[in-house]
Amino acid sequence: MTQPASKKIAILQSNYIPWKGYFDMIAAVDEFILYDDVQFTKNDWRNRNQIKTPQGVQWLTVPVGQNIKRRIRDVELPDNQWQKQHWRTLESNYRRAAHFEEVAAIFEPLYLQRRYTHLSTLNRDLIEAVCACLGITTKISNSWDYQLIEGKTGRLVDLCTQAGASEYISGPSAQDYIEEGAFAERGIKLSWFGYADYPEYPQLWGAFTHNVSILDLLFNCGDNAPRYMRYVRP
Repeated sequence: MTQPASKKIAILQSNYIPWKGYFDMIAAVDEFILYDDVQFTKNDWRNRNQIKTPQGVQWLTVPVGQNIKRRIRDVELPDNQWQKQHWRTLESNYRRAAHFEEVAAIFEPLYLQRRYTHLSTLNRDLIEAVCACLGITTKISNSWDYQLIEGKTGRLVDLCTQAGASEYISGPSAQDYIEEGAFAERGIKLSWFGYADYPEYPQLWGAFTHNVSILDLLFNCGDNAPRYMRYVRP
């Protein structure tokens, strides 16, 4: 009897120009579900990230207004002035990077030629652009492509079942609340994703840091970026 094909799935909120570990998780699975039906959290990675500058690490924050009682998918962007400001900041700090020109050709139009009205759309466009740069072909879905039930772990398990998952890959922070037995009851393997043991890469501006946007790696390393990741293949 033929065994059903295995399918790995990860479910995670969209982030703004996430760090390299986020994309390693995408590359490690067969389908990555953007979980933007959950509560927006202030001062989190949903609408901001870090870059390297001569003065040290700097935050790039997308303005989203003061209302935090909304789902991520409902977060509207009040204006687009920040888009030009963010691109100018990226350009001024990375124009000396070895691969700035080739990477800028991909991302500059997203910042300067598109008008984003919702955070989820912005994040997904940038995530997909990075995946294209890295050669990641994982299917990316939105959580609202599926029926959503109530319950923290129950909803994740049900999403996995609807998507045909045999294995659910979770970030380590979820160990505090995930009920592991709920996955076993549905015959779904639960695995924890680790972010340790990344090698350093050529990086501008002083002491090396891992915890910056993936754009830092792309600007500095270009097509060689996968060599400094764990699941993205060169």
